[in-house]
Amino acid sequence: MSLSVVLGFGPAGAATARLLAGQGHSVRVVTRSGRSPEPGIEHVALDATDSERLTEAVRGADALYGCAAPPYPRWASDWPPLASSLCAAAEATGAVLVVLGNLYGYGPVDGPMTEDLPLAATDRKGRVRAAVWERAQALHEQGRIRAVEVRASDFFGPGVTDGGHLAGRVMPRLLRGKPVSTLGDPDAPHSWSYLPDVARALAEAAGEERAWGRAWHVPTAPPRSVRQMVDHLADRAGTGPVAVRGLPPAVLGIASVFSPLLRELKDIRYQFDRPFVVDSSAWEAAFTVRATPLDEQVRATVDWWRERLAAAR
Repeated sequence: MSLSVVLGFGPAGAATARLLAGQGHSVRVVTRSGRSPEPGIEHVALDATDSERLTEAVRGADALYGCAAPPYPRWASDWPPLASSLCAAAEATGAVLVVLGNLYGYGPVDGPMTEDLPLAATDRKGRVRAAVWERAQALHEQGRIRAVEVRASDFFGPGVTDGGHLAGRVMPRLLRGKPVSTLGDPDAPHSWSYLPDVARALAEAAGEERAWGRAWHVPTAPPRSVRQMVDHLADRAGTGPVAVRGLPPAVLGIASVFSPLLRELKDIRYQFDRPFVVDSSAWEAAFTVRATPLDEQVRATVDWWRERLAAAR
């Protein structure tokens, strides 16, 4: 039985750990606080920026999945030591480093995003995320580690809560038939990466040597605007049409004075003011994981949120 180590137990880390455990892997999850064990999953508490302790936790593993991310306001300070520790652990143990990435590194682009675009972001968060992969890729090319990055768009689906743009700020209101607000233009085409597909792509990339050394986009369904997605979700929920309102720039500016999160979102508003479309055809030509059909994504998401909200009553 192979050992996989997953760093982070947010939506993506949890989905990946549980998928790997279901596939018969022995899974060790590393977080700052730890958790109670669950079937097939061992939880270890440690500070992942401590490269010596992380290396010991990874020793004997076939793959190390980097699914953790610092809070937005701490990206510039916390990402570099975390990325350095991940690479050090991969080099010391020989585990394949599978980095869960995003699309921030490209910056604003015209047309669909492909993996061969330069990492040309000029905003702080985009440059930070680009540097994480640039470091890992350089070490891979030097033969010091084996690494691959799997880039996802905005997470969507069961398990995605406060951080998702179609999650905590939308689903509870939608299920009550209440209007929802969104960042930017609610009619701009947007790609959404379904969380179970993210986990499946990470797992496949870890085991495919031909995937290593480059970045890939998670297989993602055709783009839908926020308004279209809300319509799909409301239709499945049976709540009738739900109004969608774009958050005006002036309102965002005022609110960001009081909210660190909204202040950080100002840098990436371009992702919602214009088309933000992922091209995942390179992945689809090379590997087996495919995007889950949209109807299935929507059904599972609505059902999951209904159960979550009912349990909280």
